[in-house]
Amino acid sequence: MPSNIPHSDSAGRDPRAGRVGSGEGRHAVLVWDLPLRVFHWLLAVLVAAAYFTWRFNWMAWHAWCGQAVLALVLFRLVWGVVGSDTARFSRFLAAPSAAIRHLARVFRREPDTQCGHNPAGGWMVLLLLLLLLGQSLSGVIVNNDVANDGPLTAWMPAWVANLLTDMHGYLWDALLAAIVLHLLAIGLYAALKGQNLVLPMVTGVKSLPASQPQPRIAGIAAAFLVFCLSVGAAALIAGLA
Repeated sequence: MPSNIPHSDSAGRDPRAGRVGSGEGRHAVLVWDLPLRVFHWLLAVLVAAAYFTWRFNWMAWHAWCGQAVLALVLFRLVWGVVGSDTARFSRFLAAPSAAIRHLARVFRREPDTQCGHNPAGGWMVLLLLLLLLGQSLSGVIVNNDVANDGPLTAWMPAWVANLLTDMHGYLWDALLAAIVLHLLAIGLYAALKGQNLVLPMVTGVKSLPASQPQPRIAGIAAAFLVFCLSVGAAALIAGLA
């Protein structure tokens, strides 16, 4: 399978460095793999779709959106263990103290040197995934938003089912707050630090210091297998399989 990784010359320099970098000593690095980018933008579309289908009371479509979100979140959780270097939780979840030190420099204008998520962004990714997992599970398992019960309602006490149903609303409020914070951070990084965090999630490529090696990028076939298993697991949980 052909690689999307830029080839280097005999001196180890990327031949596109002069076109990509914002200064000398920088080169193009493939940071985000295609499956991760597709996951990111498809998830954004589905979350928006879940909101609007709820607002217009299209509850059958709302339930399908929730099940699709669950499949994507399951994919991302597994991909965070077996996927590309920059997708792995073990690579981007830093100590909380490192995240605090990073945030202390948020008003300092400086070039982007981070291959993947920065220490603060890594924790935001984990928070969003956990909120999305709780939101989708509370909607799919207990209350499927079409009927008053879901596949597992009969297996749990009424007070537990009612609690999880209430949590579906509370988790949405928390998720909305986290999304707003995420978007605000992207805007602040662009305005204060001069760093475009959106474009690399579209192209997959960042301009980084020449000393930054190319991270290992997992193959499309592995991502497809993980995705199929995640869809099957979400369907099974939702009682559709």
